[in-house]
Amino acid sequence: MTLPSLPAIEAAAQVVYREFQATPQYRWALLSQRLGTDCWVKHENHTPVGAFKIRGGLTYFDQLKQRGALPGGVISATRGNHGQSIGWAARSHGVPCSIVVPVGNSLEKNAAMRALGVTLIEHGTDFQESREHALSLAAQRGLHMVPSFHPDLLSGVSTYWWELFKAVPQLDVVYVPIGQGSGACAAIAAKLALSHKAKIVGVVSAHATTYADSLAAGRIVEAPVSTQLADGMACRVADQAALDVLAPHIDHIVQVTDAEVAQAMRDLYTDTHNVAEGAGAASFAAAMQERQRLQGQVVGTTLSGGNVDAAALAKVLQTL
Repeated sequence: MTLPSLPAIEAAAQVVYREFQATPQYRWALLSQRLGTDCWVKHENHTPVGAFKIRGGLTYFDQLKQRGALPGGVISATRGNHGQSIGWAARSHGVPCSIVVPVGNSLEKNAAMRALGVTLIEHGTDFQESREHALSLAAQRGLHMVPSFHPDLLSGVSTYWWELFKAVPQLDVVYVPIGQGSGACAAIAAKLALSHKAKIVGVVSAHATTYADSLAAGRIVEAPVSTQLADGMACRVADQAALDVLAPHIDHIVQVTDAEVAQAMRDLYTDTHNVAEGAGAASFAAAMQERQRLQGQVVGTTLSGGNVDAAALAKVLQTL
């Protein structure tokens, strides 16, 4: 797969900025003190859907429109943030949108998707079963299936790393959570486009290890999902196209437990008063796990999403 070039990322940014402006990145003093070195946070929790995914949906639909290929209806599968992204973009183009989520999915993410006009379908016990059901429904109903990983999504997602690398050229290393791979591959694309020096470190849930296992094995390795907190990284089967991008460019992979993610959620709330969902806190959790090796380096982390149910957040914060 060809990664988006600098002109392609810059063009994607203009599509994104029709909906919202660049999100901020801050060097938080308390987080830096906690980590023991300069720590920057890219605040993708400040987009209109509270997560970075919206960028990809906007560019995906823009490309469909440019090709004169806007469909009569779309369908996709999600644990929440991708679904909000596709729902937002579909609504802006007047395209009916259905989204399949696992049974027992986040109530607040489900509500957010419905508020965007999405027809929500609950099916399956995990994302993979929801994805397979969405593919089946797409074939039955003649709907366009929007994948979770695609070059036209990647160009939009790359804009957030492009913003961060331009704003903080002194970054030595960045930590990137991996769900289906668009965030990490986008970080690689932006790094290469800008010839930035930063190392890219991937972060997976220790309770959803398909990407770590697949990169280690050099082939797709299905892994069970048992995370209770990081639903944005709850992937059972890695995407081969994403693996092909990650393998030559990722520095290494860090696995974070739910306990480490919960602590990072508390740290982010305490030090910045920003709310992070599980996957949104994974980047900082990984940096904290490796803090001994980071001393003297400028570290970039991403609060990639803040869409956590109030009850789940309250439970995490109770231990403060």
